[in-house]
Amino acid sequence: MRRQAKHVLLGATALAVTAGATVAAISTAQAETTDPAPETTAALAVPAPGGAFATGTTQLHLVDEGRPDVWVPEVDRELMVSMWYPTAETEGATAPYMTPEEGDLFGAQLQLPGELLASVETNSVLDAEPLADDGTLPLVVLSPGFSFPRATLTGMAEELASQGYAVALVGHTYEAPITFPDGRTTECLACIDQEVEKVVPQRAEDLSFVLDELTGDDAAWEDSGVIDPERIVVGGHSIGGASSHRAMHEDERFDAGFNLDGTFFALDPHQLDRPFMMVGAEEHGQPGDDTTWDKAWKKLDGWKRWITVDGTTHSSMTDFGPLGEQAGLNQDDLDGNRSNEIARALVTGFADAHLRGDEAPVLEGPNQDWPELVFHNP
Repeated sequence: MRRQAKHVLLGATALAVTAGATVAAISTAQAETTDPAPETTAALAVPAPGGAFATGTTQLHLVDEGRPDVWVPEVDRELMVSMWYPTAETEGATAPYMTPEEGDLFGAQLQLPGELLASVETNSVLDAEPLADDGTLPLVVLSPGFSFPRATLTGMAEELASQGYAVALVGHTYEAPITFPDGRTTECLACIDQEVEKVVPQRAEDLSFVLDELTGDDAAWEDSGVIDPERIVVGGHSIGGASSHRAMHEDERFDAGFNLDGTFFALDPHQLDRPFMMVGAEEHGQPGDDTTWDKAWKKLDGWKRWITVDGTTHSSMTDFGPLGEQAGLNQDDLDGNRSNEIARALVTGFADAHLRGDEAPVLEGPNQDWPELVFHNP
């Protein structure tokens, strides 16, 4: 019998924001209501990326031999990773957003049809040949929110790839529905016990392991030669952002990092002298609203930004912004397509600034092009 998570992902309620609190709920772009979601038959689509390059994607199945999984200790930790990258190929089948099984499991939590989620259209050619082969692509490693399939950061990954980055989007097993090449689909076992303090340390290990597998002598990806191992950003949504902060403390190979509206569970108390960006929803991201943010901010000794985005809720910076707008489910004050535009601009600007040395006006303080952004320096 399928084990059911104790929580339901409904409404615009954020991940619990007090340190040590139980995860009460995770928001989507849905209205804050217990009414059934409206029926919709129109196909949903991840907005096309805006960079100069076409994008390709492929899937990696990785096993960290000898490291027991926190949620199922009798097995080694295994992950699915979606790679995204620039390509010259524009013809061919585009990648599925998520598998039907992933769609069914995640859709049940959202009270949305699984087939609707599985049928979302993407923009990247499946198993396309990377454009570069000389180790020149900076790498961005992404971690999704708690219980969120890695697919929910597809738009961000495609945007970065279109701007000339390699992207590794990590699926953390037993923390969201994940389908493996042998046909298994694992459920979110972590959602049942909600021991969130276990999530961050394990994810930090996951992120370093993925980096090992992409940049080591015996790389798991046959095209890993495109990656520049000296230029790497790590970041994510919600607990994925908190895990990225922890990973930076434990692995100096990560040059910079960002957190999109995630409480800093299992916060490392030491100083961090590399660039870090905190981007919060309108309510959660204000100084004083989540004490872990205030604590993390004081421990950042390098380049840093604390930005909130007016009119947004917890998952506005994910694909739920634009997809919710298309489905008629967005109840944020800010249009979901604008949330998507802002998220992509902030993350690509951050990567450009710290991996390429480019100017990023979106990060330099209030300006008329981005009136929704509020900069804090408590």
